[in-house]
Amino acid sequence: MRNSLTPRPTSHVTHPTAGWVFQNLWRILAFGLGSGLLRPAPGTWGTLLAWGLWAGLLHRMPDLYVLIFLPAAFALGCVACERTGRAMGVSDHGGMVWDEMVAFWLVLWLSPDSVFAQAVAFGLFRAFDIMKPQPIRYFDARLKGGFGVMWDDLLAAAYSLLVMAVLVTFGAF
Repeated sequence: MRNSLTPRPTSHVTHPTAGWVFQNLWRILAFGLGSGLLRPAPGTWGTLLAWGLWAGLLHRMPDLYVLIFLPAAFALGCVACERTGRAMGVSDHGGMVWDEMVAFWLVLWLSPDSVFAQAVAFGLFRAFDIMKPQPIRYFDARLKGGFGVMWDDLLAAAYSLLVMAVLVTFGAF
């Protein structure tokens, strides 16, 4: 007999398919509208999609709207990555790239508006996200769930923005 304390059997998805991702709105979001299914380097594909969405749509938004949009996208990402991670049995699956997208939108919003500056910002963000210097590595290892997935990329964005600020100060752009 089953009671409310008996855990339900779970069938975790280790290799998500497009069919699995696109049957649920939270998964679609967590997998960056499907870009997280691309291989190799799904995080890079998600960041590239974020750049394309920024260039084609988001950069036209007034700053006040971006200021509202980014925290909302972060909060939605926390929920989407939490639910998707639970369904997969993996707290931070590499295909979940909404975290890269939101963090990179922050970088693009606060970086100079030129393709060269954005390309440099892209390289910096990907490098910090992949290398995970401290304290990014610390939080990546200790914070789990949706917030943990989103937080370490926000720190990579902060590092990227710090380097971009130095480059701007010294006239690189």
